[in-house]
Amino acid sequence: MMWINITVMFLTAAFMEGVAWFTHKYVMHGFLWILHKDHHDKHSKGWFEDNDLFFLIFAIPGIVLTYLGWYTKAESVTFWIGAGITLYGFMYFFIHDIFIHQRFKWLSKSDNRYFKAIRRAHKVHHKHIGKEDGECFGMLYVPKKYFDQFKKRAAEK
Repeated sequence: MMWINITVMFLTAAFMEGVAWFTHKYVMHGFLWILHKDHHDKHSKGWFEDNDLFFLIFAIPGIVLTYLGWYTKAESVTFWIGAGITLYGFMYFFIHDIFIHQRFKWLSKSDNRYFKAIRRAHKVHHKHIGKEDGECFGMLYVPKKYFDQFKKRAAEK
């Protein structure tokens, strides 16, 4: 039974990449642009951005489902779906806030192909300052062209 629960958790985390892509493209760059804008134009007044409210918005379903699953039955699928959402949230925070935007000065000189491609894809996303004409709305999935760019640059050195 445990392997089913772990599978549910990882499938939920993978599903969350699609949820994040959709939400980023159609909600954050849509009717909630007012909260996301300062992440693109970097006009926040301090360490926190209005965009950080999305962290709370995305954390609530994971917290609620994990809590409900834990208190109803530890083997409950609700708990493992909440754990999957929370796992994705940790991965998103690690990649987006720590690795890419260096909110904490860790891992600034990684030479890993995946990390370089993901950083490049996100940099391309931020080239678009406005809410329209964006690209690369996902976080953990990196389109092949960014791996190809990394490979091409490595071959030129």
